[in-house]
Amino acid sequence: MVQHVSTAPATTAPGAAALDQLEKAGLKKHRSLWNNAWRQFRHHRLALVGLIVFVSLVLITYVGAMIYPRDKDYIDFMVTSLPPFQSWKYPLGTDTLGRDILARLLWGGRVSIAVGVISATVAITIGTLVGAVAGFFGGAIDSLLMRITDLFISLPTVPLLLMISFLFRDSFYNWFDREFGNGNLGIFVLIVLVIAALAWMPTARLVRASFLSLKEKEFVEAARAVGVNRPSIVLRHILPNSLSPIIVAGTLSVGAAIIGESVLSFLGLGFPSDVPTWGRMLFEAKDFLQLSPHEAMIPGTAIFITVLAINYIGDGLRDALDPRKTQ
Repeated sequence: MVQHVSTAPATTAPGAAALDQLEKAGLKKHRSLWNNAWRQFRHHRLALVGLIVFVSLVLITYVGAMIYPRDKDYIDFMVTSLPPFQSWKYPLGTDTLGRDILARLLWGGRVSIAVGVISATVAITIGTLVGAVAGFFGGAIDSLLMRITDLFISLPTVPLLLMISFLFRDSFYNWFDREFGNGNLGIFVLIVLVIAALAWMPTARLVRASFLSLKEKEFVEAARAVGVNRPSIVLRHILPNSLSPIIVAGTLSVGAAIIGESVLSFLGLGFPSDVPTWGRMLFEAKDFLQLSPHEAMIPGTAIFITVLAINYIGDGLRDALDPRKTQ
């Protein structure tokens, strides 16, 4: 009996065909963590809008303050308490002394945003360090650091901010004025340090909880088994997987720091009158709410929009850096 051998080409397995298509499309290339995070972040519309708004505010305040034609301290007694959009010369109007509100808003925005970002950076650094050490080593070190954290959490934040600012503001101002010729820099440093010293505790708790969970995972045990040292395990294996809570806490800290500086300035214990931060503008407008409500509404709206945009950015980054979410 003669057997007929089929000459038809063998069909390709479905999995192999899909792999070939991926290779042809160039999608088999490895993407880094940050590329995946950016792809996830772009799908979060509110976070993307928040990022655009925040970057725009930073550019407007830092660049606009340098190119705007009028000085923040220029006084025009002929146009006191001018409402917004009544004059091309003063787009946002003037205050009760005849100073340009837009010029003061741009100049003060640089200080308010800088206080928020730097304070949050310092607080996140301290909180990450404390939480990482406590969570990784555990035992007595963990207990000691967490009791210190509990001690700081129990402190009344706003009264302590007011007390420290009241007691040390003049000393910082005089020392920086004598050593560097800029006393306002001393107040800036004092506010940043005080806000950061009272804002690192939530980050420490989040990082500690993340380290306690991650250090028992299989990839950490495998790294220990092959002889990876402790600093490498922390920096290359555990810490990158803890970025999500750290970044979320950081973004929330920026908004909280901006509000904290505004509270201090609004109560008259922040920057002096020649530094028109958004909180200082609110402080100066509080006695004229009925006559010129725009003096308080404009810096208050700037604070509101900035903090809201930062919070949306934090939500988007949390989702983008969550390994359980894929798109």
